[in-house]
Order: sequence, then structure tokens, then C-alpha cells
Amino acid sequence: MNFVKNTLNIKKIFKILPHRYPFLLIDRVLNFKSFKYLNAVKNCTINEPCFQGHFLKEPIFPGVLIIETMAQAGSILLYQSTGQLSINKLYHFVGIDSARFKKNVIPGDQMHIKANIWKYSKNLLIFKNTALVNNNIVCKSKIIFAKTSFF
Repeated sequence: MNFVKNTLNIKKIFKILPHRYPFLLIDRVLNFKSFKYLNAVKNCTINEPCFQGHFLKEPIFPGVLIIETMAQAGSILLYQSTGQLSINKLYHFVGIDSARFKKNVIPGDQMHIKANIWKYSKNLLIFKNTALVNNNIVCKSKIIFAKTSFF
């Protein structure tokens, strides 16, 4: 049985997500399976703007950015599964449940994001997410996306 590894480099991620520096947080997608899961990487470096003030003597990657990284991983999986990230029918991050932070993420850490589709319907999608550093869980959450229309 052949296993095809679905990877996405930063150039492919640019084509999917509208985010740009300093808010594009996914560096690479390691693998994914449509409508199932996605595994991605976020490299946390001291050069990131958030570390200039969070906190000066003990820099910590903000929890809200860990959640945003999970949401971006979910967005990529959503696009790879449905092809929908267009301006007229866009899924938006509308909620978060059960977010739990277990450990700090510091400069030099490589955060692995696991996004798993938990529930999916025509207009709603819920991901179960885990963020890990060195195989240790740093955060778990459920992120909710809903289909919206601007027109």
C-alpha cells in the first residue's frame, strides 16, 4: 500500500490563506487527509513581534496566538477539503470551546498543530485541535467555523 504524503510549503499556504506577516502563523503543513485531519508546524522564534512585550524577561508565545494558529490550520484543512475560501461564501472562525492551556510555548519551540474534523455539516464545522511541543501537549481546544455571506 502506497502512502502519499500531502505536504504544503509556505508558497502553497500563501495561495490558501489571506493572512500575511506578522499574522500568518502556519509555516508548513506536514500532511492532511481531506475531511479528516491536518498536521502543521509553527516555528516560534524570538524575532516575532509578540515576544517584544509578552514578556520581556520571560518571553511566552501568547495563548491567543496558539488558538489563532489552530484556527489557521483548520482553515487550511477546510479549504483542502471543500475548496471554499472565496470572498462570497467564506467560513469564519465564530467560536471556541474547551480551550485548555497546559504548558508555555517559548522562543525556539517548534509547535505541532493537529486539527481533526469532529463535526461537519453544510454550514458548520467543528475541529478538535491539539498543539504540541516536543510531543507534550501545550493546548487543546475545539474551534468552530460557520459559513457566512457578505452579500
